[in-house]
Amino acid sequence: MTRTPQRRSHRVAATAACAALVLALTATAGTAHAHSRDPGRQSLPAGDGWGSTGSGTTGGARADAAHVSTVTTWDGLKAALREGGDSPKIIRVRGTLNATADGCAAFAAEGYDFARYLADYDPAVWGHDKPVSGPQEDLRAASAARQKPAITADVPSNTTIVGVGAHAGIVGGSLQIKGVDNVIVRNLTLESPLDCFPQWDPTDDNRTGAWNSEYDSAVVHGSTHVWMDHNTFTDGAHPDSTLPTYFGKIYEQHDGELDIVKGADRVTVSWNAFREHDKTLMIGNSDGAAATDAGRLKVTLHHNLFAGIVERAPRVRFGQVDAYNNLYRVTKEQKYQYAFGIGYQSQLVAEKNAFVLPDGVSAANILKKWSDAPVTADGNYVNGRVVDLIAVHNAQSPGDVLRSGAGWTPTLRARVDDPRVLPGLVGRRAGAGGAG
Repeated sequence: MTRTPQRRSHRVAATAACAALVLALTATAGTAHAHSRDPGRQSLPAGDGWGSTGSGTTGGARADAAHVSTVTTWDGLKAALREGGDSPKIIRVRGTLNATADGCAAFAAEGYDFARYLADYDPAVWGHDKPVSGPQEDLRAASAARQKPAITADVPSNTTIVGVGAHAGIVGGSLQIKGVDNVIVRNLTLESPLDCFPQWDPTDDNRTGAWNSEYDSAVVHGSTHVWMDHNTFTDGAHPDSTLPTYFGKIYEQHDGELDIVKGADRVTVSWNAFREHDKTLMIGNSDGAAATDAGRLKVTLHHNLFAGIVERAPRVRFGQVDAYNNLYRVTKEQKYQYAFGIGYQSQLVAEKNAFVLPDGVSAANILKKWSDAPVTADGNYVNGRVVDLIAVHNAQSPGDVLRSGAGWTPTLRARVDDPRVLPGLVGRRAGAGGAG
């Protein structure tokens, strides 16, 4: 039978329609995890920050039933993380996991005596010219070495850790996302770990001395494709105001809340709440780390709340960091220093953020220049009005001028809100309890 041109056109159209249907189904299958109602099965949506680039960030979304577990203790979490190696896994956290339930005394090496430590290294005795050494410092170091493995948990590749409900979290533990790929952490309240054995360094802080501590609530170290979403970072029951003072310096037992360092790359940090902390969020930890950090440390921060923090929100070295639609609340009571730290070879873009500042705190303090690096800071609002942050900084610090123009334009923004709605939107929805 001879086919007419009309029949041939119908067949071509039908074939094209079938092909389109196949492509649509394929695309739907590829994005199904991103739109799942189960927070543990959700992936970072396409176009949502640096973490969505390349292979994207799916965490454990593809885990089979044998690799989905619920944990209720710190030891249970560590065991679940070890189970199955790098196979996709989903770990649901129910309730609060306490990594230091037995207290600091459980880690102390025999013979360590803090009162003796203070007596031995009192500046009136030891001075400020050399680092501490001797038996009590050795015992302090041994005690610290016992604490570290107990309160740190190594997170493998292809893992999602997600809190169940509004009150799931970790107290005193540190999530170590080191040298891995494809990790998601969501819906957890992370109370900063306490370093039980800070070291006194008499030579620090211009030879006035300082107590130095370790352990972040979470550290992304040399890892790629990480999504930190809807978590609350807090000092909880142990804010700095409760810490004692020795040798005229706060006995600092906290380090950071979230650090992204040592060549980490392709990270999205969204809808988290960072509360009541000093050294909050650091991206790049050393000016001398070009070998690992140059060309990496690509991080997106959006719709995060920073409330009652002192500094580093974030401090940046090397990285192309896109910080937009974040909310910063400063109170009269906090010892606020700055929000954005402009560090060595950084290329920070800070746009469409909102700041709520009390009387007496200048918008010129929002930016802090640590090194000569270009920065883009457009469309930011302070107390409901748009403010040129670079201009006000340079006017107040004419001897420490910031250069405008980071040299790149972010495109990976899934949602951009008017900064004027952020106090209500981010203030209400950021933090644990809102994932999914």
